[in-house]
Amino acid sequence: MRLIDFTSYADAQARFSRAALWDLVEGDRERLNIAHECVDRHPPERTAIRIASADRAGEAYSFGEVAAWSSRFAHFLGREGVRAGERVAIFLEPSLPFYLALFGAMKAGAVAVPMFTLLGRDAVAARIDDCRPALALARAPLEGAPRTVVADDAFLDSLAREPDRFEARTASSDMAMYQYTSGTTRALPEAVRHRHRAIVTVLIAALYATGVRPGDRFCCPSSPAWGHGLWHGTLGPLALGAEITAWSGRFDPERMLEALASHRITNLSAAATHYRMMKNCGAARTHRYGIEKLSFTGEPIDSDTAEFVERTFGGPPRSMYGTTEVGVILGGYPGADDLPMRPGSLGKPMPGVEAAIRDAGGAVRAAGASGEIVVRRGDGWFPTRDLGRVDEDGWFYHAGRADDVIISAGWTMSAVEIEDALLRHPDVGEIAVIGVPDELRGQVVKAFVVRRGGRAGGAGFEAELQAFARERLGQHEYPRRVELVGELPKTPAGKVNRMALREREAAARAAGEEDRGAGADRASGTDRTRVAPGAHGRGAGGRTGRGGGTPEVEAEADAGGRA
Repeated sequence: MRLIDFTSYADAQARFSRAALWDLVEGDRERLNIAHECVDRHPPERTAIRIASADRAGEAYSFGEVAAWSSRFAHFLGREGVRAGERVAIFLEPSLPFYLALFGAMKAGAVAVPMFTLLGRDAVAARIDDCRPALALARAPLEGAPRTVVADDAFLDSLAREPDRFEARTASSDMAMYQYTSGTTRALPEAVRHRHRAIVTVLIAALYATGVRPGDRFCCPSSPAWGHGLWHGTLGPLALGAEITAWSGRFDPERMLEALASHRITNLSAAATHYRMMKNCGAARTHRYGIEKLSFTGEPIDSDTAEFVERTFGGPPRSMYGTTEVGVILGGYPGADDLPMRPGSLGKPMPGVEAAIRDAGGAVRAAGASGEIVVRRGDGWFPTRDLGRVDEDGWFYHAGRADDVIISAGWTMSAVEIEDALLRHPDVGEIAVIGVPDELRGQVVKAFVVRRGGRAGGAGFEAELQAFARERLGQHEYPRRVELVGELPKTPAGKVNRMALREREAAARAAGEEDRGAGADRASGTDRTRVAPGAHGRGAGGRTGRGGGTPEVEAEADAGGRA
């Protein structure tokens, strides 16, 4: 029996081994190709990919169709002189051209580079400059790319003349993909580079963080330009032979609920924000669902949304947590009936993963003590820069960020990158960016701006700054709140003191809450009792890396559609 034949937590701990993972693929440690494992080896008549969208123009493609079209694209790349190891940028929403390029590039030995379609001009340029593609596939010419092939009907017609079979001949150690995160601990974009053998490693998360098994009808509405939608929503499930449903274009929660029912989804992995939007749209009771396994990532999930998920779909959402550099570290083992999910928890370590809580001096903390979440990597510990704790039963809990990365609605954004973009505005003298609490998105970006040259403030200037950032970085990556200040707090070394800004914000919120509470008490004539922290409200949740993954919901909602 193989790992896919067991679903319990006890079996995962007892039967897992790295060697057993290799029994789930046809390649070996010398020769392996992601496209073959995800597409070519599966029964050609079975449905591989369904695509849902707000316009209800559903698409579906069998494994055989994806294999044939990706083979044609591999031949096309060879004819165009794209060599093994060269990059192919893919600037497309989920669609037939996206998948034929993703798998065709890797099949040909080139390196696939999926890019988010709502990135702004500067963000695209930075990624093009970093990966230096030989060719880009997009809906329109891509600025900065040496050559763009426009993925229109004429292109598909010409591609149809290419041979529909291609034998992949890559080594497992060959480069397969560059993946950009939605904002990382790095100040500016730099690709995380994956080799073909990475498909074997990601099966750990597929089996135990999203609970995928052959026969599942799996859905992940996150963009396949990011880690969650790419590795956990596309490659992992397809490698196990599961049928996937992807989301294309602007996210529509009512249409998503309709697709979950009509596509008879049995396994759903989404961002907390996706679930929250489905709750808030009020249409959940319209349909009947058959979902058996649920997982979430990107940000903490609040208790109200978690209760909605369990009430609507019949089970609790289980967290998955990790980093783009290391992969999924912790998870809730969907489908494991012997492991009831502990509310508010990030989950337990994946099989074969050693995680711990470490203090500032590097010592491992005891159960219940707070510190930084770390994971064993080789002979040392890899820092996640997240704070947390672990209980006596081995469940991990999130306790905030340890750096200046901002998580908003599942997006992980770099304060440095936002500051860098806004400092290019001629009327911005100085700027500091932090994350501040927000009921819907968990956090939102707030910018403290020192004006240059006596520029007048007001709503017009704030909107101008927001548009300036969105154009350059992306529809999701901009300050939703702007405060004009005379000066910024500095450290003795002259650096901007973001901690002082966070403390100022926290004090202002506390004062505002006390004022509102006192006013409510006076109006109602009742005594106001303080609820203990953690008694309600936000729970802890996972995220697939600083970016990893994370969902494009907010960007699409703001942009009003595709870029």
